[in-house]
Amino acid sequence: MDNPEVPLAGLPPDNADPAEAETPSSPLPPASPLCTFALTVSLEEKHKFATRWYHWVNFPILSAMIFSGMLIYWAYDPYRIGIGSVTLFHFFPDWFYNTTGVNAQLARGMALHFALAWIFALNGIAYVIYTIVSGEWRELMPEAKSFREAALVALHDMGFKVPMPPQGRYNAAQRISYTAIVVMGGCSLITGLAIYKPAQLHWLTAALGGYEWARFEHFWLTMGYVAFFLVHIGQVIRAGWANFRSMVTGYDLVEAPQPEMPEESVHAE
Repeated sequence: MDNPEVPLAGLPPDNADPAEAETPSSPLPPASPLCTFALTVSLEEKHKFATRWYHWVNFPILSAMIFSGMLIYWAYDPYRIGIGSVTLFHFFPDWFYNTTGVNAQLARGMALHFALAWIFALNGIAYVIYTIVSGEWRELMPEAKSFREAALVALHDMGFKVPMPPQGRYNAAQRISYTAIVVMGGCSLITGLAIYKPAQLHWLTAALGGYEWARFEHFWLTMGYVAFFLVHIGQVIRAGWANFRSMVTGYDLVEAPQPEMPEESVHAE
């Protein structure tokens, strides 16, 4: 008695119809659609027009005032850093005057400095009024926790593995420095008026400790601006092109992932 042929598992018998062999007995389950993500870019307002206006007007004006102030300071430059009669650094050495070309231009420096001072004052007063009226002072004024968080921000920026504290439009270090710059601007106007008109505003000059003290305070406020510029420009470079672009245009490009369904699933619905 012959044994019937038993087909091997997975192979059709010899007498099976080839057409039937090519067609599976039960259809395969449809492949589940995969959900992909696409990046969408949107514009988000970061700096209002008024903020950008005051910033870009103030930056060149203050820079020109520092330069013209150096033209005036050259005529009498007594300030130094030292101990007793030992001078560690004199503001400023001769090579600095010769390199920058700020020597022997006293009259030009006074004319330029006094003309720019009025623009600086009007722009600064308008900015303070705008900040108060618009309510933006709430985002600029330091809070009780700002000084502690500013230390964390500084350590983070220096490369230490310190978590960045939560921040809004401005972080704690920016709140302190930007508020300090506004206060310094007011102090520069006051001390500048005291040494510009010491006879007519003798009461103001006396309140500041006299002419020499008013000039001393005015000078170190200027050095504070220079230090702020160096740190600020360094931070702008570190933050990258997008941060600078937002200060020019007022907007920032924000990328957000959006789910994207394949066409098969869309047609199936």
